[in-house]
Amino acid sequence: MKIKVCGLNNKTDLLSLSQLNIDFFGFIFYEKSPRYFLDNPVDLNKDLNSVGVFVNESIKKVTNIVESLSLKYVQLHGDEDVNYCNQIQKKCKVIKAFRIDKEINIDLIRKYYNCCDLILFDTFTKKYGGSGKKFDWDILMNSKIEKNFILSGGINFDDIEKINYLKSKSSFFYGVDINSKFEFAPGKKDIKKNRRIFKKHNMINYNVDKKGFYGDFGGAFVPEMLYPNLNELTLNYVRISKSKSFKKKFNQLLKDYVGRPTPLYFAQSLSEKFKCKVYLKREDLCHTGAHKINNTIGQILLAKELGKKRIIAETGAGQHGVATATVCALLGFKCIIYMGEVDIKRQSPNVARMKMLGAEVRPAKSGSRTLKDATNEAIRDWISNPVDTHYIIGSVVGPHPFPDMVARFQSVIGYETVNQLNELENKSKPDYVIACVGGGSNAAGIFYPFLNDEDVKIICVEAAGKGVNTGKSAATSILGKEGIIHGSKTLLMQTNDGQITEPYSISAGLDYPGIGPMHANLYKSGRGEFISVTDKKAMEWGLLLSQMEGIIPAIETAQHSLF
Repeated sequence: MKIKVCGLNNKTDLLSLSQLNIDFFGFIFYEKSPRYFLDNPVDLNKDLNSVGVFVNESIKKVTNIVESLSLKYVQLHGDEDVNYCNQIQKKCKVIKAFRIDKEINIDLIRKYYNCCDLILFDTFTKKYGGSGKKFDWDILMNSKIEKNFILSGGINFDDIEKINYLKSKSSFFYGVDINSKFEFAPGKKDIKKNRRIFKKHNMINYNVDKKGFYGDFGGAFVPEMLYPNLNELTLNYVRISKSKSFKKKFNQLLKDYVGRPTPLYFAQSLSEKFKCKVYLKREDLCHTGAHKINNTIGQILLAKELGKKRIIAETGAGQHGVATATVCALLGFKCIIYMGEVDIKRQSPNVARMKMLGAEVRPAKSGSRTLKDATNEAIRDWISNPVDTHYIIGSVVGPHPFPDMVARFQSVIGYETVNQLNELENKSKPDYVIACVGGGSNAAGIFYPFLNDEDVKIICVEAAGKGVNTGKSAATSILGKEGIIHGSKTLLMQTNDGQITEPYSISAGLDYPGIGPMHANLYKSGRGEFISVTDKKAMEWGLLLSQMEGIIPAIETAQHSLF
């Protein structure tokens, strides 16, 4: 079903709603309307399916506006006759509106079938324009309408079931027009309500689709030599991970080896300070000291099922490298870890642990010599060794299916939280979920059960480094734009000609120029709120958490302790 949002007249709403999968954007050019577009002129994106709404306007004025704003459709809401519609249809597509009272004049409507592309049915009022009221929609079902039509007039959330019923009864039911019931005031859209109507219609899904995309982000943009590797994973990872034997092994290792479930700890001192209930999901208590082990357990079991003998991985802070080396030692796999030369020096204790576990640590010496460059080296290795090697990516980045696969294995964090909240608070969901985002596997894990539940607010905290305007930052949502990195379309920091900008953060785990496609979609759609925190603030609040709760956090975690 198509959705048209009408009555747009300001740039802020247009930008927010353009992130949704809206099919038609309506702009009213009727001067007596409180949503009159020319009172608040904005530049229309030529790619928008823009609809200009007119009432008994001169053909010359309509065509001038169509040409100047590149309108795709004209919606005629007055007494325009067939000849008028024919003239407009020479310039653009036409939607002819009919106002319904207690009956429908099907003979009149049929006269317009050939001079318009769509029909719109609205509620009759003495004045032209919307009333926010409904007519009896059953009238449409009792009429033999044989032209695609859009339903308008006072549509609200309570009408979803009725609309779906009408849709099932008529193959010509094309879409709905929403307006007044999704506003704070005439022309001021309630963005949250607009997002919810798409969720009700299953138009918004923050999980990955069948092609590996989260909205506009994701996919697999890789050299042809990598296709066999990715195809093997794509064809098998869901099937294997959902099998009873895999689940049994995975859950047993999470319990007996990793030490799950990790506690959901009520931080009493922080709660008293900030006058709200603060819970900390204690992933630091996992075996190896971080959440990374959840993913490596899942991927090593997957690699074993696929008959692989050799494991490669990239690491920044070193926790993913340690977790990978750990599971390789557990199951007897050869392990090679790529790590930036800079990170090797600043994370030397983790390097020592990897080597103790039997892994070979190879330095990445190109570029910034950090996480991005380690990932580049790992991908090159995988291209050269496609048959016996599995690449354990440590975050929700890279080509499909890695972002989804990693998120699935890390989702244990979120699902445990649901169960623990039920026990502790007699509720299954929090008001807010907060996590730091570099690539974002920890965030994906805690967000996963709540992605499509907009009652739960999602807050993503990025590393601002020395400040977002200093040239030393990793705040991708602020500084980034759409592009391709490591085989995935996402938001990343880059120059005007597409060269990747070097990120900066005191935290090796957040020192990455992009974010995962799931998080890029959360940002672009408005589902997630993104905040950036400087190194200085992160260290201050990490110290505060240590002194108030007796928990020394990783620097990554300290990024969002402030909130």
